[in-house]
Amino acid sequence: MRLDESAFEPTRLHLWGARAALEVRCPMPGVLRIRHAPSSASFGFAHPQLAPKQSWAVVTDQNLPLQVNEDSGTFLVTVEGLSLELAASTGTWTLRDTHGRELVRCESVSGESHPNMPLSHHRSRLALNAPPGEAYLGFGEKVGALDKRGMRFTFWNTDVMPHHPDTDPLYISIPFCLGLREGVAWGFFLDEPWRSEVDVAYGEPDRVRWESWGPELDVYLFAGPHPADVVRRYVTLTGRPPLPPLWSLGAQQSRWGYETADDIRGVIQAYRTRGLPLDVVYLDIDYLDAFKVWTWDRTRFPDPQGLTREAASAGVRVVPIINPNVKAQESYPIYEEAKEQDFLVRADSGDVLLGEVWARPAVFPDFTREEVRYWWGDLHQEFLEQGIAGFWNDMNEPACFELLEAGGSVSAMGGRMEEAKRREGKTLPYAARHGKRRHVEVHNVYGMAMTQAAFEGFRRHAPQRRPFLLTRAGYAGIQRYAAAWTGDNSSHWEHLELSMPMLMGLGLSGVAFTGVDIPGFIGRPSAELFARWTQLGTFYPLMRNHAAKPMPFQEPWRFGPQHLELAKAALERRYRLLPTLYSLMHEAAENGLPVLRPLMMLDPADTEALQAFDQFLFGRDLMVAPITKPGQTKRMVYLPKGQWLEWPNMERPCSVKEGGQHIIADGPLNTIPTWLRAGGALALTKPALHTTTANWPYLEWHIHVGPDVRARLYEDEGDGYGESRLSLITGSFDRGRFTLERRVQGKLAPVRQQETLYLYGLKGVRSVTGALELGAWKDGVLEIPMGVDWDRLVVNV
Repeated sequence: MRLDESAFEPTRLHLWGARAALEVRCPMPGVLRIRHAPSSASFGFAHPQLAPKQSWAVVTDQNLPLQVNEDSGTFLVTVEGLSLELAASTGTWTLRDTHGRELVRCESVSGESHPNMPLSHHRSRLALNAPPGEAYLGFGEKVGALDKRGMRFTFWNTDVMPHHPDTDPLYISIPFCLGLREGVAWGFFLDEPWRSEVDVAYGEPDRVRWESWGPELDVYLFAGPHPADVVRRYVTLTGRPPLPPLWSLGAQQSRWGYETADDIRGVIQAYRTRGLPLDVVYLDIDYLDAFKVWTWDRTRFPDPQGLTREAASAGVRVVPIINPNVKAQESYPIYEEAKEQDFLVRADSGDVLLGEVWARPAVFPDFTREEVRYWWGDLHQEFLEQGIAGFWNDMNEPACFELLEAGGSVSAMGGRMEEAKRREGKTLPYAARHGKRRHVEVHNVYGMAMTQAAFEGFRRHAPQRRPFLLTRAGYAGIQRYAAAWTGDNSSHWEHLELSMPMLMGLGLSGVAFTGVDIPGFIGRPSAELFARWTQLGTFYPLMRNHAAKPMPFQEPWRFGPQHLELAKAALERRYRLLPTLYSLMHEAAENGLPVLRPLMMLDPADTEALQAFDQFLFGRDLMVAPITKPGQTKRMVYLPKGQWLEWPNMERPCSVKEGGQHIIADGPLNTIPTWLRAGGALALTKPALHTTTANWPYLEWHIHVGPDVRARLYEDEGDGYGESRLSLITGSFDRGRFTLERRVQGKLAPVRQQETLYLYGLKGVRSVTGALELGAWKDGVLEIPMGVDWDRLVVNV
């Protein structure tokens, strides 16, 4: 990739040669964008200029000023937080931080483009140096441990059932990763929705190789130095997630096989008669009339609005599945309208593409076009008016079981081209037409564009409510529109364990609102697996029990009285935890930091923490280490540096242990091992059968006394866009005195009269100032009643 010429504007460095071109910009502080076009002269007609480009992911593009110096063909580009040294003779570059530390070095850039039928052939490649000991995390929804070094991945959204602990690709493609070496982090994002691959030091132990099937490599580089800095910058670039409604954080029940409205009523009644918390029940494809999207089978679901009204009276919301395929049936209004307005994906021949998903034949709306998204968004209106609370977007990779009509244009030899039907997985052909684009380019954004249409339609037709959307497929930036779950998993212990690094990888890739099907979508879970998975699911941002139609029913009462009680305890724990979970979701909406975090977020230089993929931080303060093997009642746990209060089930405080070591933790069947960090604080409430408001009538603070306490509590009505209140707590422990201070932002008036503080880690108490009363000291725990408007507490020990 030789670049002989250059031009510099205040916000752009443009380099080009006879065949290639490159552009450098700064879209925001601490981020550089490099557009590599290694075969620019072979495609399009703009060379040496780079044509304007639409990004599905990027929402922030400020084009900040660059400082550029050139010396003998080497360009030095400097912006806030980063510097880039670029060699014009090769198009390669080195990225450094403000301290001059080398973060990443590009070793080579290459590519080729060839005209072909039915599709032109593009390959664009970039190789990065992979120093010994550098870890690579993120990559969206991928299998494996936290550190993906030594693995190879494909980014091509795929409907795969069943998947296994080594299956790739899966449903969501996010070509973003975080590099970490000696405690210093940096980020890399390839903003190319085309089919792409990455070899993470697998083929060559000292190289990370990226390849796109498109003509460009549009790369964003992020400064750290902390992993949280990289994540914040990436989420600022690709969009922060909205705060979800409180009810979507409650317990959710689903099954492919709830076939009638009476089944839904029965599920709700069964939860309530057993005193089990529940906020959401899902409708799978069973509610549809002959698999026609946006319809109801009026024999089995005669009164949708009546059903949603009955569910709401029990505190339960109804969320139906919405698939992107439309049944190609004459007189079906959705099909007729889509066909008449030319809203459908076409085959290479130009004919409307026909396939089979659940409906046969089925056609596919072209969500890559704004007018189609607007039309699809408006289709949500009737369901919203019927009381539907949210929408579950499934099969939106898009899945296509069989192609029925996907003809190609006539070749130069006069025959039909079978190549026009070529596809990868159960989806549409590479050559299918989406307006001016081909499917191979936009496949990975199809599900995200569908979900964008749903989100925007929801906002138009229910502006007073916060949208809740759940999607199976997505691309970088999907967090702006929806929660995501990891698709059709199985009832295996390996999948329980795998869920943790998968959700942490998604969280590091900007997707904070995530979950997996509990206790597996496919299979026959044992009662023990059900209990352990429900305990772990307490801490998933999205907690949903879901099963496939041919499999045994797996609602909590299906596993016997003992395991029902275990599930009830776990569900009640979830509802006690909601003030903290809701506040963490608000934090994600502000800065993109996920709810589930790897231990290395506390100390990026701790290599032991990096390897602990089967335990996680819930926010900043609570560590969870679930049992992941059958028959086990103990497990090895790594405690990061600092002091940790053993606090099993977040109930009974035990001993304080020094971090930086491995310990053996007890985890009998009724216990999930948890620890509270010194300086950590959790807000808990009372369990309830369903959510009501996030202006908590009852609140407890559980605080492990330490030298640096920081906590936050966000409160509002739990839905809508009304007044709110943010409580920020700071504290310190020095020379026998523990001090807590609280300041409050926002106008929401509290409904409670007082709060209770539980202080752990004190060795005694001499006096308390700032409380309603002295408090009670028992078994090493100080319980203090506080007025709701408290602002300062001092405890002398």
